[in-house]
Amino acid sequence: MSEVISHLGVCPKGQGDARRPARDAHGGSLLIQCVGNRLRRDDGAALVVADRLRAGGLGSVVREYWGEGAELMQAWEAVDRVLLVDAACSGATPGTLHRFDPLKGPLPRDFFYYSTHRFGVAEAVELAKVLGLLPPRLILCAIEGGCFSAGDGLTEPVALAAARLADEILSDSSCPMGHEAGIVRHLENPSL
Repeated sequence: MSEVISHLGVCPKGQGDARRPARDAHGGSLLIQCVGNRLRRDDGAALVVADRLRAGGLGSVVREYWGEGAELMQAWEAVDRVLLVDAACSGATPGTLHRFDPLKGPLPRDFFYYSTHRFGVAEAVELAKVLGLLPPRLILCAIEGGCFSAGDGLTEPVALAAARLADEILSDSSCPMGHEAGIVRHLENPSL
């Protein structure tokens, strides 16, 4: 997963203006959307990522969502780059990190089968694609869950994966002086 995240281009805590989204040299903005439900065990994985990103100083670009597709799409109107984080249920080993670039193909709907959202992430992305409403760059990172039953707290492998993903994002954040800031390598260069 380390090749997915590279140079978020937002200033670490204490640098820059935390009230505004990160801007690159062309005025583009970044939004990190974390989707989930803390009361459905591993469905809250992305929200744990959000907590860690806020604690690491990226609070100005991190937003939490329940996964209502229309709300996700509405947020895309104001940004150029989106990193969307959600839980997945594909049958892979819990804690597996998946990466999707919706501009390269459709999202597998069965990855989000246990989603609590009726019109959720996959549907929003595909509808926005058809309507021409996707942001110029969007990457979806999904953390494979193992337990989606009622209750709070992540299972151990999912908690470790959420921490690993958040740490990768935080370790790659930078505030380069006099250079165009990269956002996420794949958001910056979709051909990767």
